Amino acid sequence: MSEEVITEEQITENDPNRPDQSEPPQTISRGQNVLHPRRENLLEVITQLRNEGFIVCVDVTAVDYLENPERDLPPEVSPERFEVVINLLSHIKRERVRIRVQVPENDPRLPTLFDIYPGSEALEREVHDLFGISFDDHPDLTRILMPENWEGHPLRKDYDVGEIPVQFKEAPGSR
Repeated sequence: MSEEVITEEQITENDPNRPDQSEPPQTISRGQNVLHPRRENLLEVITQLRNEGFIVCVDVTAVDYLENPERDLPPEVSPERFEVVINLLSHIKRERVRIRVQVPENDPRLPTLFDIYPGSEALEREVHDLFGISFDDHPDLTRILMPENWEGHPLRKDYDVGEIPVQFKEAPGSR
């Protein structure tokens, strides 16, 4: 007769005192609710917020924490190099909510918000263009600010700055 080995993960999964994983960790920043969902749960959280009246996606942006990895996160959230920040607005509730999603450097991608918030199309393109974070199933994930033949993503902290020579005209009365 063989014994069944129970791993620590299985004990944790079956623990009735374990925190509810369907609700993302939540914090307050400057009087605003901030949710910290895992990227696997992002669309579920976004859909729930949309159904609760958050019908406007105000902004989608990103942060590269390469040189400054320390930041305020709930203890159950593991920091990654990139963070995508989504701001939603509810006119009925007169409230905003911020969503901060950790995005790993070795797999910089998230699901697109386009099907829920069509106005996020250009915002996601900008994040892709400047940070190199892809949005799965986006209808047109092409560059929006940089030329198509541009190499790299200029807002990444490891992007080489380079030099562009500046030519000045002689200012009138400069002598």
